[in-house]
Amino acid sequence: MAQARTVPAKRQESADPKEGGLLRLDRQLCFAVYGAAQAFTAAYKPLLAPLGLTYPQYLAMLVLWEADDITVTAIGDRLGLDSGTLTPLLKRLEAAGLVSRTRDLADERQVRVALTAAERSLKQKARAIPAKLLCASGMSPAEIKALHGTLETLARNLHAAQATD
Repeated sequence: MAQARTVPAKRQESADPKEGGLLRLDRQLCFAVYGAAQAFTAAYKPLLAPLGLTYPQYLAMLVLWEADDITVTAIGDRLGLDSGTLTPLLKRLEAAGLVSRTRDLADERQVRVALTAAERSLKQKARAIPAKLLCASGMSPAEIKALHGTLETLARNLHAAQATD
């Protein structure tokens, strides 16, 4: 009769970072995403400086280029920011002459943000930025599209998990 071979049980990964476990910083997806976010901000900085924009201001302008004359709340919803964060940013854009802020006539509690004529040349200058970032990424358009989809799914799943807790 053949002797049964015992297969050693799969060793459970240790939580001790010194043992190469799950708590190693370099194994954390959140840290990889955080590092990528920092790299994006750094890559955008020299591209946005000639436009006089910071990265958060650029994101707000992208929202406004998609849908002009919208509420601060709508901008905040798109960017995941509250009005306390957005208001100073929008005030700086207004001071630069790129947007105007007015009270909504139908609901004075709401502030509407609209693009000014001055932003048209800014938008034209900004058109080259996505291609420059694609080039800097070293990735193909297909790889970027796949990564974008994966990150959107990750964000959606994490938000859903928070909602069920």
